[in-house]
Amino acid sequence: MHINATLFGQMITFALFVWFTMRVIWPLLIAQMDARQKRIADGLAAAERGHKILADAEAAAQQKLREMKQHCYKLLEEADQEANKIIDEARQQAHEEHNQIIATGHAQVARAVKQAKADLQQQIAGIVVLGAEKILERTINADDHQELLQSLAKKLA
Repeated sequence: MHINATLFGQMITFALFVWFTMRVIWPLLIAQMDARQKRIADGLAAAERGHKILADAEAAAQQKLREMKQHCYKLLEEADQEANKIIDEARQQAHEEHNQIIATGHAQVARAVKQAKADLQQQIAGIVVLGAEKILERTINADDHQELLQSLAKKLA
């Protein structure tokens, strides 16, 4: 192999090319690669943060869902208790009205019996007076008649 000036020229050109590449182009490439590597690392970190945020959000949603279910069960229990309370109050009120109706009925019956007794006493007194008139064959005046009725009513009562 013969070494000649062309080979030295190519070596010098190659050396200048390597030097120029290392001084000018290589730092630009390294800067671009570092920037890209940083963007990729930031993207991966952001994705990891996103996964963590998503996991936290899912956990929070599950917790909130459990809390809402508990709250709903509590509301249903309170509504059931309120319904039972209303039913018990309605039963108590119906029982009181029932007792009141029975008491009113008893009072009406007692009044009707008393009225019937009073009517019966007057009718008996009238019959007795008529019987006494027939026996005595005379008419009793109104004052005597009233006095006789009152005395008979007292005796019958």
